[in-house]
Amino acid sequence: MNKNQKPGSIVGKVIIYVALIVFALTIIVPVAWVFMASFKRNSEFIGTGTNPWALPKQLFVQNFQVAFQDAQMGEYLLNTVLVTVLALALILVIALPAAYVLSRFRFKGNKILNTVFMAGLFINVNYIVVPIFLMLSDWDKALGFQLFLDNRIVLALVYASCHLPFTIYLLSSYFRTLPKGFEEAAYIDGCGYFKTMVKIMIPMAKPSIITVLLFNFLTFWNEYIIAYTLMDEHGTLAMGLQNLMAVERTATNYGIMYAGLVIVMLPVLIFYICVQKRLTEGMTLGGLKG
Repeated sequence: MNKNQKPGSIVGKVIIYVALIVFALTIIVPVAWVFMASFKRNSEFIGTGTNPWALPKQLFVQNFQVAFQDAQMGEYLLNTVLVTVLALALILVIALPAAYVLSRFRFKGNKILNTVFMAGLFINVNYIVVPIFLMLSDWDKALGFQLFLDNRIVLALVYASCHLPFTIYLLSSYFRTLPKGFEEAAYIDGCGYFKTMVKIMIPMAKPSIITVLLFNFLTFWNEYIIAYTLMDEHGTLAMGLQNLMAVERTATNYGIMYAGLVIVMLPVLIFYICVQKRLTEGMTLGGLKG
């Protein structure tokens, strides 16, 4: 033990570590149990003498087969991937230039635009989903055929537009912290505004961009209300999971229900692990550059 450390600081660190371990267990244990339960037969959930915490007697992978085929979770998964990827691409293409210009340049209307985007942070998308549905429905009636409702591209547009204020606000806040010397050096070397943004500023804002991707990915992947309102045949994974849980809970097929939960959670966990690693690397490099 370091002699310079005070007893109070040691106790404080112990309390923090214990709290972090308990918090981690509250997340890891339920997730691990869901993965374990997804490989159980239905007889291991129901009946006398069954232990819900017991390991599966064997890996019953048919639960996933039924979830993908009978419940069409594969189709829901594909729809969700398409909508999420397109929405994230739209957000980055629109929000990065907008955030860079609003944070690094001064022009007429700059404050007004910043205020408008700030006001957008206080609008709950779930409160305006009905007006959005009525607007898209009226457009379909005007065309004489269905184009805007039950359209994955339109759903991605709605997702991206509803989360632009948050994304622009977060990116703008980060861009404001970057030194102006990098831009001035780029201008001296002959770089224009666009090339400076793409080659210099955006790579420096990598930690903020990864954070934006993570938050928006989690939101789009798990979103249910907007998708349920605007989609029908091309439903998302959240809609498929809701239908699967309703059917399998009634039929007491718990293994299939937990397999559906794993199908929803697994891509999120993989994406989070990959992004977290890059976020840590980006923050380390940023600290070294600073």
